[in-house]
Amino acid sequence: MRPSTAAHILTAAVLLLGGAGATPETTCSAAAGADRRVDYHFCVSRLSQHHDSPDADTWGLAKVAADVGVLLAGNGVYDIKHMLAKKAAGGKVRAPLERCEALYGRMGSAFAEAYDGIDRRDYAAGKDKAREAAPLMRRCGEAFARAGVVPSPLARQSADAVQMAIVCTAITGLIQ
Repeated sequence: MRPSTAAHILTAAVLLLGGAGATPETTCSAAAGADRRVDYHFCVSRLSQHHDSPDADTWGLAKVAADVGVLLAGNGVYDIKHMLAKKAAGGKVRAPLERCEALYGRMGSAFAEAYDGIDRRDYAAGKDKAREAAPLMRRCGEAFARAGVVPSPLARQSADAVQMAIVCTAITGLIQ
């Protein structure tokens, strides 16, 4: 890591831990510094679109990340219902779609529980619940693979959900 990058991350972390200067950009930079799996551009893009981001501190942005996870899960369920309604959603695709619909519902609940944990400042519970999204999305992908449907028609949605779980966990880790 270049010295200027390290200094930027350290400065962002100090600002965030103090609660001042929290923006999606500084928060995502600090989160990416804390966890190399965080996609900075994805993080900034998703957090910046949320209506609570402009006034949020780091704690608020951790809640925003959990809320975005809930939204991603809801959008996934909507997409699945749309795919199931199509006449073409028969044969090999129907069973994995139905399995993933249940998994996306559970993921939405996990992100909602992460939000609640962060909101009551139980950061360990919030991070634990956010971490539940990745294995659920892996199981969704595995359902399609077992059915011989590769790539999964939900690959993008699942990847975004996993990334949001990583982002939520990393940002929540900044406020401990």
